Amino acid sequence: METTSQSTAFVPGTADESEIVARIEAAGQRLSHVRESAGTVIFGQERVIERALITILAGGHGLLIGVPGLAKTLLVDTLGTILGLDAKRIQFTPDLMPSDIIGSEVLEESQGGGGRSFRFIKGPIFAQLLMADEINRASPRTQSALLQAMQEHHVTVAGVRHDVPQPFHVLATQNPLEQEGTYPLPEAQLDRFLLQIDVEYPDEDAERRMLIATTGTGKAKVHPILTGEELMDIQRLVRQMPVSDSVVDAILALVRSARPGESTSEITNKYVAWGPGPRASQALMLAVRAKALLDGRLAPPVDDVIELAEPVLKHRMALTFTARSEDREISSIIADLAGVLE
Repeated sequence: METTSQSTAFVPGTADESEIVARIEAAGQRLSHVRESAGTVIFGQERVIERALITILAGGHGLLIGVPGLAKTLLVDTLGTILGLDAKRIQFTPDLMPSDIIGSEVLEESQGGGGRSFRFIKGPIFAQLLMADEINRASPRTQSALLQAMQEHHVTVAGVRHDVPQPFHVLATQNPLEQEGTYPLPEAQLDRFLLQIDVEYPDEDAERRMLIATTGTGKAKVHPILTGEELMDIQRLVRQMPVSDSVVDAILALVRSARPGESTSEITNKYVAWGPGPRASQALMLAVRAKALLDGRLAPPVDDVIELAEPVLKHRMALTFTARSEDREISSIIADLAGVLE
């Protein structure tokens, strides 16, 4: 078990320090098996697997952006099996309606009595791990059907509340190339995603392994390693992990430096139209804790803040016209802001 050299303090109100250390060590070993198992099916996407696991361990939702054919659907299916979650998939299309996601009420006649009553038929959103495939192809009205469930973990139909299963996570995919017939996600919905996970092409060695493994007669299979209850225990443990003052200060300094008007950074004030809100700070705090647990550390270092800055902040910022005219990208601006922490 790797530790950090920074001074840390355990969160007030948590269990005894030695007990939490033991739980962190045990969880780290289980999660190591989870990551290794996913890697036997998904080749060349180690960082994507890591960040998807960070998203789930932190209790959040992830936005996967990549061209078709990069195993985004396979990733969700694989993680659903390994983590012991009930996984479902929705293919978003322009004609998809909110009721196709949430469900709807149907009028039924009671047997014998002749009376009628409404019965709610649950939609695919009632799953523990939901894949929203090509989410930007649906209309804003349909996209907004996810908002309440993503934030509040329940939906309301005809004034009646229906809780979604626990744990509940949405992994949405988006194609960055085809923009015709798509609807940009509203800022409020983008802010609900803990991380934006960019899915790149695998390297040559990984693609060779994939080519051989997927065109033969055999097919790699994964088996459950965790259950939903065990995953929720680990998610609670993530929130109990100690965080040093230096990490807290780094998170606040980074997020606040990305807000134009509030920041003293010339880069931000020139190139950023609007910056991340407090939810970004919360997301970054949970993400660095989850990464530390996944990597087998007792507490996160500042290096984790720097590494996760882009996936946490990228979808929570917008560029000015000046930035676009000078071909500046959000990734490079975040890298410049995070570089000050080194």
